[in-house]
Parts: sequence; C-alpha cells; structure tokens
Amino acid sequence: MAERDVVVIGAGHNALVAACYLARAGRDVEVIERDTVVGGAVSTVERFPGISMDRGSSAHIMVRHTGIVEDLQLDRHGLHYLDMDPWGFHPAAGGRPAISFWRDVEATCDSIAAACGDADADAYRRFVADWLPRNEVIFDFFQRAPGLPALGRAAAALARRSRGRVPSMVREFLGSADAVLDRYFADERLKSALAWMAAQSGPPSHEPATADMLGWLTMLHVLPPGRPRGGSGMLSRALASRLAADGGTLTLGDGAVRIETAGPGHRVTLASGRRLTARRVLSGAHAWTTARLLEASHPAAARRLRATARAGNGIGMVVRLATDAPPAFTGDVAQTAHRAMALLCDDRRALRACYGDFLAGRAPANPAALVMCPTVDDPTLAPRGVHTVTIWGQWHPYALADEAWQDIAEREADKLVDVVERHAPGFRDSIRHRYVQSPLDLEREIGLHNGNVMHLEMSLDQMFSLRPTALDSRYRVHGAPGVYLTGASTHPGGGVFGASGRSAAHALLSDERLRSRPWHR
Repeated sequence: MAERDVVVIGAGHNALVAACYLARAGRDVEVIERDTVVGGAVSTVERFPGISMDRGSSAHIMVRHTGIVEDLQLDRHGLHYLDMDPWGFHPAAGGRPAISFWRDVEATCDSIAAACGDADADAYRRFVADWLPRNEVIFDFFQRAPGLPALGRAAAALARRSRGRVPSMVREFLGSADAVLDRYFADERLKSALAWMAAQSGPPSHEPATADMLGWLTMLHVLPPGRPRGGSGMLSRALASRLAADGGTLTLGDGAVRIETAGPGHRVTLASGRRLTARRVLSGAHAWTTARLLEASHPAAARRLRATARAGNGIGMVVRLATDAPPAFTGDVAQTAHRAMALLCDDRRALRACYGDFLAGRAPANPAALVMCPTVDDPTLAPRGVHTVTIWGQWHPYALADEAWQDIAEREADKLVDVVERHAPGFRDSIRHRYVQSPLDLEREIGLHNGNVMHLEMSLDQMFSLRPTALDSRYRVHGAPGVYLTGASTHPGGGVFGASGRSAAHALLSDERLRSRPWHR
C-alpha cells in the first residue's frame, strides 16, 4: 500500500494547480485520474487523423490574470499563449460594419463608432472607466477563500472606488446585465454582442445579479484571452510537467472509487484495486463525484454535497469541425475575426427565446453561437490547409422534455452550422469532418454531470460562501477532517481559472501549520 502526504483526486487544471503548489512546498503528492488524458475539460486530443482539437475549453481568460502561470514558471514547461486580440467579433449586419472588441479600449471604441455611432463609443469608454476598477477588486476577492474577512475587504475597496455612490453601485451589482446595457448604450447590435459574451457563464443577461458578468468584460482590456500554442491541453500538460519536476506523481487511467478514514489519515481505493494512504485527500472532482467517493465513510457529508450542490440542466453543446478554410465572416475586412470569439446572435430577444426553450426542456429553435478558429494562428493543430472550428451553442438542456439527445444531436449540430453559414456564407461547403458533443456526450467523455461545464449552476445562491454548500465552501469537507475540495464546484466557480486550486492548496497547508503533528510512515 503506497503512502503519500496528499492524494489529489482528478487531474483537471485546478487539481493540478493545487498539486503543483503542494509539491513545491515539499509534500509528497500523487494525482490520480480515471481518464487516460490529463486535464479533464482542459485537454486536447487527436479528434480526427492528424488533427488536434480541444475536448472542453479553448479560450483561457481568468487564469491569465491570476499570476499562476508566471508563479509556477509554466513557460519553462511548454506553455506559450497566443493572444486573442481582438477578443470579440460581431459580424457586419444591416449594411453596417462589424464590431471588434480589442484589448486596446480606443481601438474598440473606434470600431464601435464606425458600426454604432460616436455616442455609443463614448458610452463604452464610460462603461470601462466605471466597471474596470470594480472588477479589479472583485477579481482579487475571487482569488481568496470566501468568507467574511475577504468579503469585508472587498466591500471596503469597492466603497472607496464608488465615488460616494455606494447605494447605487450595490443596486447595479444586484441588477441585470441588460439593465446595465440599457443604461449605457443605444445600439441593439452592440448590446446583443455584449449580452451574449456576458452570458457565457450560464445565466442570461436579463436575470438579476448578472450585471458583473457583463462588467467583468472590462478586464479583457487589461489582458485578453489566450489560446495555448498546441491547444488548451497544453496548460494541463505544463502543470503535469511542473508537478513531476517537483517530485509529484501523476497516475492516469485509474480513478478513485472510495475514500475511507484510516487511522489518523485516509485510504483511497482505486478502480484497479490499488490502495493509497495519505494524511490528507484533495478532491478536484465534481462535488457529486466526491459525494459518491465519501458515501461509505462520511454519509452525512455525501448526502449534503449531493442534495445541496445543484448542477442544473446543463448549459450547452459543442460542434467540432475540420474545414478547408476558416469561416469568412461578413465585414471581416482586416481578416482578424479568426483571433476572436465570434459572437453570433440576432438580438437580445432571440437570446431570451433561447433561454425560454431551455427552461421548457427544449433545444433552442434559433440558437446563438460562439465560434473560434485557432488554426490560422496555430498551425501545430492540423496539417497545412486544414483548419479547426469550434462552435459553442448555449442553453441546450441536458434533460429534454420530449426528445432524447441520441436522436437529435446531429439535427441540433446542423442548426449551429446554419448559424455560422448565415454570417459566413459558403462555410458549410468547407466542412470535411464533424464531431458533436451534446450535453450527454460532455457528461460521458469528461465527467461533467448533467453536461454542465461549470459543474454547478453559476447563480447567486451557489456562489462565494455558498459553493458548493455553505458548510463546504472553504475548500474543506465539513465533517470529514483532512478531506479538501477544489475545482469548478468550489469558489470562484467554473472556467479556466486555477484560483480554486491555489486557494485549496493554501487551505491545506494552513491547516497543517495549525495542527501540525508527525506523520510516520
């Protein structure tokens, strides 16, 4: 029976970040992963012969703002980012130019002025000036363990930046993204593109407390999203390399099936029958998966995690394509759209209709799409003359009211291709290979329960000190001493972030210092 200081369950990027910080601190760490590919939803595989595609995320946004990449010196382990600049693109429509969102605020305002008018360009400057300082505070809060001290510091910092407008600022934060959009802007195209980008965490822009999902976009003018050269999985591979360099161990293809208390520590049983003992166990798996692992030895904690943490009914689906050419979007005069996330939606009424279908358990009649084509800037992913295109469609329910995904996945993929075709005529004829990831496929391939790429719903009642539950929100499983949590099921939530992993590692090391006693092997 192997003995470790810490066993980390799951090799998603947050779990790997935690493992790296623990190994760097001198702990004997082993990461165990049921999959044969490292990274979970942050991984890249050969999807078609000679063609690599991401299995989950593609654009890395939050992690680039955390300092984790630099702190762990991941560039020395093969991680190199290609900036997505512009980071957003809304095609030309109605005889008016396309809208491009650049890292440079003035370049963005120039594009808005040409497409929507000078008034909206000036409004965008005010929007960035108002919301960027707020989000610098909030992002700092996201990188700390949730709780009253961190919340108090954030509230005080926000109050200092409110220019004496604390009540109105609080009201804005608790309001909808749509309310903010209507307060600043006049042009519906601009508002629709920003609303669709703000909705990528899951909640639609008309819901309460979504204002800062819009306000967060101002941070992309500080540092844009990036694509790792070689695919999204290069982040996970670099973390695995850093872990090995610090003496950590990574085991693939043999996942955990049970966590039990064993003396002063814990015993983790793997699918192969192998057993590991460790003083502490850190689970980077989904909260529901962690609950299953704990149900024999800690049934109360397992029931709480399973019953309280709400995964919801999925978020969306993905179509992965290999094509002869990148999509030629209308209005892409400078041919820069391939660097961006192409934001394809008709208007906010159409977005609300999509969400209405979602709530009714139906696939959207007229879906919106977010499109990326990384191969123009990254030729390592495919042979010369071949391009990869990812189409993300949101608000596709996991549990359908009257149909089954095995019957409709291809039909819904056709709808998403049609959306791209409308904005990039001739695109459909360029397609050579297609791979569809329905919500059911996302669950089966990369362990996303209910197909939710955020693990749990990103609603106000499941954020901060309530994620995954009020008792388990500080990266520790209540009632199971020595068992810790990280990943998208914990604060600050989903997306390629890494902050949860670093915070969980700090929590574990802090507990060691407070309760230090010898661990004899």
